[in-house]
Amino acid sequence: MDAEFRVVFALYPGVTQLDFTGPFEVFARLPHARCTLASVAGGTIQGDGGITFAGVVPLAEVTECALLCVPGGFGTVTALGDPHYIASLRRLGSLAQYVTSVCTGSLLLAAAGLLRGKRAACHWAWRDLLTALAVEPSADRIVRDGNVITGGGVTAGIDMALAVMAQIAGVDYAQTVQLALEYAPEPPFDCGRPERARPEIVAAAQKRLDGIRVARDAAVKRAADLLLQI
Repeated sequence: MDAEFRVVFALYPGVTQLDFTGPFEVFARLPHARCTLASVAGGTIQGDGGITFAGVVPLAEVTECALLCVPGGFGTVTALGDPHYIASLRRLGSLAQYVTSVCTGSLLLAAAGLLRGKRAACHWAWRDLLTALAVEPSADRIVRDGNVITGGGVTAGIDMALAVMAQIAGVDYAQTVQLALEYAPEPPFDCGRPERARPEIVAAAQKRLDGIRVARDAAVKRAADLLLQI
């Protein structure tokens, strides 16, 4: 890899920052990497927790990339209905060497027609929605299907990025980066997946998400209808 390796993070208002800042820390350490934050409007963008990022490039100004990364977040509902954003994903993803996502970012890739007939990961609470978009949902934390690599919810983005780095730059290189980042998670509770959490914890987590479930289901339905026209 002697030439510049451009990594584009396709953002939108309400994105979950860790969905892309985790992978960013990894991908920025790829040999010859140039990482770009891009959105439809460019300028400044606000994540779903209120954090803002400046210097975001308009997606229309990004002509190509070697690696596309699409994060998830509470803004996924609006992004699914943004034709300019979805068209940009389709344009960049169709030419990228690697197409990646974190969390509900796979719903956005699917809406762009980039996952049709493939297997993909997603946040556990929303992975069933992939079926409506002609994608086979997987409970795996990282899913590889051709040049598409998708990660599960939020923190899985770091794992996904390291797996992609190993594919691009070699396992030893990726392990060196993992050590440099001291990525050795030891969570205080073993409840990070629904099958490991107590039923009442799963119910509480689902209740917190119920407020956006109707809107997200409807957004996926509209995206699925549009896919039929592609």
